Amino acid sequence: MKDVITLVLGGGRGTRLYPLTKYRSKPAVPVAGKYRLIDIPLSNCINSGLNRVYVLTQFNSVSLHRHIRATYTFAPFDRGFVEILAAQQTNENATWYQGTADAVRQNLRYIQQPGVRLVLVLSGDQLYRMDFRDMIATHERSGADVTIAAVPVHSKDASGLGIMRLDETGRVTGFLEKPQTEQELEHVRTPPDWIDAHGVSSRGRDCLASMGIYLFNRDPLVQVLEKTNYQDFGREIFPASIRARHVQVHLFDGYWEDIGTIRSFYEANLELARVEPAFDLRTPQSPIYTRARFLPPSRIDGAVIRGSLVADGCEIGEGTIIENSVIGLRCLIGRNVVIRNSVVMGNDFYRGLGDEDSPADGLPPLGIGDGTVIEGAIIDKNCRIGRGVQAVNANGLQSTEETDCAMVRDGVLVVPKNAVLPDGWSLV
Repeated sequence: MKDVITLVLGGGRGTRLYPLTKYRSKPAVPVAGKYRLIDIPLSNCINSGLNRVYVLTQFNSVSLHRHIRATYTFAPFDRGFVEILAAQQTNENATWYQGTADAVRQNLRYIQQPGVRLVLVLSGDQLYRMDFRDMIATHERSGADVTIAAVPVHSKDASGLGIMRLDETGRVTGFLEKPQTEQELEHVRTPPDWIDAHGVSSRGRDCLASMGIYLFNRDPLVQVLEKTNYQDFGREIFPASIRARHVQVHLFDGYWEDIGTIRSFYEANLELARVEPAFDLRTPQSPIYTRARFLPPSRIDGAVIRGSLVADGCEIGEGTIIENSVIGLRCLIGRNVVIRNSVVMGNDFYRGLGDEDSPADGLPPLGIGDGTVIEGAIIDKNCRIGRGVQAVNANGLQSTEETDCAMVRDGVLVVPKNAVLPDGWSLV
């Protein structure tokens, strides 16, 4: 693993995750109560023995940088690192990253260092657990120039994904982005009983979708980036590599979710709160790492909690009911509150630490006031929600205009970071 460099792409503006990306980049968005999305690929790297990692960032990256610096440090004798490569003006390039491939191109000097043989390219906003050593084994066994991870899907689910065509050896011979018609699907269908070299089967699913996880031999990657002006891996580098290089597929048959929209983020979080989630956080042999905050245990006083995740440092009042929800760090929840099917991200601080409200300002205190109902919603960090608030999309709206208080995206009510909902507030 010492000759493998990993590049984690920090993503673009994250417009489809707005307003969660109003003050932070996509990989910095909190998930499962106590983690951030960037913790997923970085934990997969550490659990795979890969500890030479660069994170390429650009938009709203301050909180992401702070989290990485506070979390990922290695012993000096280990020589491992997680370093940030932020977009910057240099003598060679005066522009920001124009795409995923361009971001790597502007940092070629880091992968051209001596001793680098393989380059693993990951996304910073996906939820999955993978041992990359298996992917490296596939790559080396096949003698490929490029290996791409693929997940089997049914053809009915292929219209929003990049679908690959293979030969009998698992070599990629074709690629089609988001096939929409039956005729297009026929060109990229895979036998539903296809089995790769590791014995992983597609189990009746007749399409293989790209996960956006690439393993390159270093020199071919450097050559294509230096000789072209391609800006994106998925749309340009990968299709061009199929034509000119040996591209092999690595079949992955585990949970994988691309957190690209408010709806996918919302559903992925609620899935984690189930009794037997498809992505289990309780896996001792491959844990998910995050910042150690040294918070006190959560205090729960006469509340009823069912099918939910509750993070550290929370205070939950008497008579409160929480069902099928994710409760984040330092949540301060009053009495007789009802929270159902919701993601509450919590707070970055407690009351009284330089943030105590004066009686004259009229603002609700930090947290969720007595008698409030929250259902089918995402409550971002550091919100002040008063008493008797109805944070419910009762009319089933799909989208509303942005306000300082709340908005609806993909049918989900979102209360942005630092928002204030006064006593008795409701959506309509």
